[in-house]
Amino acid sequence: MAPKIFTCSHRSRQGAEQIIKIKANNESDAKRILRQRGILAFAIKESLAESKQSAKPLGIKLNFEKRPGVREKALFANKLAALVGAGLPIIRSLDLITKQQKQPLFKRALLNVSLNVNEGNSLGDSLRQWPQVFDPLIVTMVEAGEAGGLLEEVLKRLAMLLENNAKLQNQIRGALAYPITVLIIALLVFLGMTIFLIPTFADIFKELGAELPAFTVLMLNFSVLLRSPFAIIFMAPVIAGYFILRRSHATPEGRLKIDGFLLQLPIFGELIQKTDTAQFCRTFSSLSRAGVPILMGLKIVADSVGNRVLANGLVAARLGVQDGISLSQALGRSHLFPSLAISLIAIGEETGEMDVMLSKVADFYEDEIAIAVKTITTMLEPMMIVVVGSIVGSILLAMYLPMFSVFNKIA
Repeated sequence: MAPKIFTCSHRSRQGAEQIIKIKANNESDAKRILRQRGILAFAIKESLAESKQSAKPLGIKLNFEKRPGVREKALFANKLAALVGAGLPIIRSLDLITKQQKQPLFKRALLNVSLNVNEGNSLGDSLRQWPQVFDPLIVTMVEAGEAGGLLEEVLKRLAMLLENNAKLQNQIRGALAYPITVLIIALLVFLGMTIFLIPTFADIFKELGAELPAFTVLMLNFSVLLRSPFAIIFMAPVIAGYFILRRSHATPEGRLKIDGFLLQLPIFGELIQKTDTAQFCRTFSSLSRAGVPILMGLKIVADSVGNRVLANGLVAARLGVQDGISLSQALGRSHLFPSLAISLIAIGEETGEMDVMLSKVADFYEDEIAIAVKTITTMLEPMMIVVVGSIVGSILLAMYLPMFSVFNKIA
């Protein structure tokens, strides 16, 4: 039987009423736990809603529940920093954030974290028990903040870091969203006109006895193909290719090959490199300021970088640092990161202000990314107009070419 959650009210030494939550099998068990902790409660009540929330099965369900994104985690860190800074205890702060949380998985995780902290565990250890929600970066920075007595400051840095990461992701998505959306709409328009409009005009021209040009015949044959069962056979290789690609991306070897190919792409490969460099510098700077050891910081950053080729470069750099060489030399050996970034990191090592220099490098590349995204969007807009115009123009050409034959007959 899953343990239940009880809300217990007691008086502090100063006489103020305090409320705590504990896990217990029943009310008698709850009283026994409180006595062991030296707490005399004047009211014990089972929290039915929280008991149900905590008792929900994990495992397979977690795979289908929406996991919190970077922005939701940043908001959590920001709220917790504000509440802790206002003087509220960690448990009370977590309870307030839990009540405001809407996502079921995130809400259940926060509820269990609050209970674990209430039972005497540290906040970092409690977060570590929910890797589906809190990644190693969050856990390590919280642990560093607790160890140094600077939890509020570290949480603020963590919130800023996560917000910057979310901003970077949104910039890349924004650059890709426009062309992808336009292409999908253009494809749907093309298929709709080919399947439904061209056959209608073909029947009209047939009644008029017009001689159909080769291009119109080609488009008619294509229309017949799309309306026949053979269209499924025609689409099968595309669908199979998509699933093979997804399957390959799910394996370490396949993802490494795909990420390597993406880095070789013109324009987009450089954008990916700059994005991951900015994320690496920003994250590593935040970890260094929080007092996280360099080797542990490199391990966390390698796990958080999106491109596996660059992540492997960071793993190799970590081994180099472990062998005694500087971080800039270790990164230079990989030949994966921009030379400017490596040079600036080397200056930071020489001056003893590497975390400050890493922040400056991150600022520089974030500005570069913003410029690159704007440039890509500016380039793609006229290209998309040409593509859409070509698609619509080909349909109109197929429909209007036979009209010249009709006009010639009338003349």
